[in-house]
Amino acid sequence: MGTIAVENALNAPPEEVGLELARLVEDQWLERKSSRIAPRDLANTLIGFANADGGTVIVGLSDGEVEGATANLERRNSQMQANIDFCVPPVRGKSRLVACVDSRGEQSELLVIEIQPSDSVHVNTKDEVFLRVGDENRKLNFAQRRELLYDKGQASHEAGPSGVSVDAVDRSLLDDYVIAVGAPDAKRLLHARGLADGEELTIAGCLLFAKEPQALLPEAFIRVLRYRGSERGSGSRQQLIEDIKLEGPIPIQLQRAREQVERLQPTRRALGAEGSFEDVPLVPNDAWLEGIVNAAVHRSYSMVGDHVRVEIFDDRIEISSPGRFPGLVDLSHPREAMRFARNPRIARVCADLSLGQELGEGIRRMFDEMRVAGLTDPVYRQTSGSVELELLAEPVDRQLDERLPENARAIMRILRSAGQMSTGEVKDALGLSRPVAQRELNALKDAEIVEWVGKSPKDPRAYWRLRTQ
Repeated sequence: MGTIAVENALNAPPEEVGLELARLVEDQWLERKSSRIAPRDLANTLIGFANADGGTVIVGLSDGEVEGATANLERRNSQMQANIDFCVPPVRGKSRLVACVDSRGEQSELLVIEIQPSDSVHVNTKDEVFLRVGDENRKLNFAQRRELLYDKGQASHEAGPSGVSVDAVDRSLLDDYVIAVGAPDAKRLLHARGLADGEELTIAGCLLFAKEPQALLPEAFIRVLRYRGSERGSGSRQQLIEDIKLEGPIPIQLQRAREQVERLQPTRRALGAEGSFEDVPLVPNDAWLEGIVNAAVHRSYSMVGDHVRVEIFDDRIEISSPGRFPGLVDLSHPREAMRFARNPRIARVCADLSLGQELGEGIRRMFDEMRVAGLTDPVYRQTSGSVELELLAEPVDRQLDERLPENARAIMRILRSAGQMSTGEVKDALGLSRPVAQRELNALKDAEIVEWVGKSPKDPRAYWRLRTQ
């Protein structure tokens, strides 16, 4: 939903504002609380927002009812100070009262608390850490807290100064955003979203709205490559057909990337909605688009010398992005990824512009789109300095897939790429223990998907490969 719907509801007439806010779906940026909430409990929600992407808390709404927040003035004043009194360090937030008509038809007010994303990790007075994940406020364990502290250290880059004047924005693009949000003034909006500091754009503001962000950040572009066949090749065997460099602010890059991938990706024969076979895109559009948006929004812009790449082959699309996944994301279970935005200000604007889903939600959507199309699940892998996503146009037998071991698809992918590998090489490539690698390879062998080639159980030259028939 982003934050545009919240802004629109808050600007509604007093007799409508409470009902409009009560109808909205709570998400990464919105939470409703009863006027009876204790300030200490409210502080935990504020901490969760500050540790994530920021957001808005509305006090005075409960179970679809408009309570208003004026019944107990002492409690309301304490709620307005919760971000200071019960948060360590204090959470940066702005409180205001919005006139409303409550469910009894009486004049009242709602307490609106707007929280900014923070570059610090905030705790409550019990030294507990919370993180906003979707529509939940999750308490982190010690290991997750440590990872969040590390990730926060990497995430402060977008809030830094760019040296680019606010006057250097793409006025048309910014005006579209101002209209979409319903803001009264462009400069005030930039400051409110953490995209400007004084008369200067922040790094996030430059990447989103400057006319030429690559003048400051030369590697902040998307490169789309189309290969002939299923291999890159090298030298005289290079299979590259087209190589397109897409520059400009992030929203423009994403728009142009969509146009180019739609043009360049091949088609495949598949059963259509009418029950007959027809030509359809190699990979579902919503799947690769989410992958590109995630790559551009969540990449590490502090890393120089690399850029986002979209590589299109006859049988797959691969997307690579500079920077590793945050430590809170478990790559072995990407569908359950705990959302953390390395660039929360960029992520929020892109969500406002409906350019993509939240990180965790976007990953789940990619899986869903691939499964609906009858294709194998997306595969993530991580190098020392990048995240790579593979969307393979390989039809999959879901009943068989459910019987296969957890790492089956990853094992099949690396065997397909390497041709043949020993048990030890499979183990090392996927970070598995030898017993787990051996067990899962044997399961794939029993399913007649891979085969073992060797003269004896202890043959040092023995290897695994995919079955050819």
